[in-house]
Amino acid sequence: MFDTLSSRLEGIVTKIRGKGRLTESDVDEVMKEIRTALLEADVNVTVVRSVCNRIREHAIGATRSKALDPGQQVIKAVNDELTRALGGETLKITYAAKPPTVVLMAGLQGSGKTTASAKLAAWFKAQGRQPLMVGADLQRPAAVEQLRTLGRQIDVPVFSDPEDPVLTAADGIEEAKRLGRDVVIVDTAGRLSIDAEMMEQVRLISGAVDPNYTFLVIDAMTGQDAVQTAEAFHATLQIDGVIMSKLDGDARGGAALSVKEVIGRPIAFASTGEKLTEFEQFHPDRMAGRILGMGDMLTLIEQAEQAFDAEQAEAAASKLMEGQFTLDDFLEQMQALKKMGPLSGVLGMMPGMPKELKGAKIEDDDLKPIEAIITSMTAEERALPTIINGSRRARIAAGSGTQVSDVNRLVKQFSDMQKMMKKMGMGGKPGKGKKGKKGKGGLGALAGLPGGLDLDGDLPDLPGLPGMPNMPGMPGR
Repeated sequence: MFDTLSSRLEGIVTKIRGKGRLTESDVDEVMKEIRTALLEADVNVTVVRSVCNRIREHAIGATRSKALDPGQQVIKAVNDELTRALGGETLKITYAAKPPTVVLMAGLQGSGKTTASAKLAAWFKAQGRQPLMVGADLQRPAAVEQLRTLGRQIDVPVFSDPEDPVLTAADGIEEAKRLGRDVVIVDTAGRLSIDAEMMEQVRLISGAVDPNYTFLVIDAMTGQDAVQTAEAFHATLQIDGVIMSKLDGDARGGAALSVKEVIGRPIAFASTGEKLTEFEQFHPDRMAGRILGMGDMLTLIEQAEQAFDAEQAEAAASKLMEGQFTLDDFLEQMQALKKMGPLSGVLGMMPGMPKELKGAKIEDDDLKPIEAIITSMTAEERALPTIINGSRRARIAAGSGTQVSDVNRLVKQFSDMQKMMKKMGMGGKPGKGKKGKKGKGGLGALAGLPGGLDLDGDLPDLPGLPGMPNMPGMPGR
């Protein structure tokens, strides 16, 4: 997501970072590049103008001040304005004092509204809530059945009545009360384009259920059309927030950067993949950091905490620092890492990640050669890789469908990692980094250290994936 804009802005930031002095002509050149980058990202022209004017005001102020590093001040101004354009603050969800909390979902047909409803239900469930989904989209054939299928996947009940969408929505609230459900998500009908009938229906549904939140689902890939859609719906419904679907497939990001400025409502959630778990609350400041290549460690930590079992991670840290970390332990950590979502997304959240890796499409399948090699070993070989001689390597390669050179590389890199971790662990305590700070459980699978993430980048390479350059502490190719 935002790949094109991120690439352009990272280049601009690199140019001005560390400059001891910026002239007004330097600022003019920077602003020209920023304006071009935003327009190429399909950001609304009015938004581009206002964002650039604000950045320029900060930048000129930096050149005239006696600041030690005006280049850094300009970078901060760009970061601040991106954050502002993306919504400023994260939308905080509050719940009705008297349940249920009602959420109305609106949007055009094809925007991903029904799937977003299920993803939102899964998100509420992860917060400890008991959601109920209401299928009030009676226009599109099989819409309710699609919602029921998604509901079964996340174990969330679905209520619907084929007679009338307004009555269905109202009855859904009563059903939630009867079942003791504290959140109701109402999926409404969409059209291929905005029309009076659709707007009237969704207005009547809104009046019948009196929602606590009305979310507009927008397909991020529709660009400027998404902004026009948002304006039309907001005029009818008073939107509380936007859910951006298909954000992972939008390399430009113009819709996300335009919608807040145009309708004055924040992006509440973003769909970052096809899986029902690939859905997250939208944090403007974190996203601005990603765009500028500064990473997003907070989201990375949160996802790791969900994916990794803290006790297992601490046990793995102890083994690793004592030189007892086995290939079985590594395989377990790697499989947990996959729960954090597509690896390309995980890489994109790490500060300083090279463009080649951040933009790389790394899928779960890319880890399969490593898993195949490890699972083709005997229990003894996984515990003591040093016993793997030439004949064993040939057998493992044949059993895993890989080359002997792949087995050699994995065994060597794993051995190097064990030696370094044992050396680092001498005199220290398991689960702590070089400065004695306790790491987040499981995050070390990203950096070769299950007890904590080392951002200095001096950890050894983990076993590589075919065709991708090894990165310190990351599963490299």
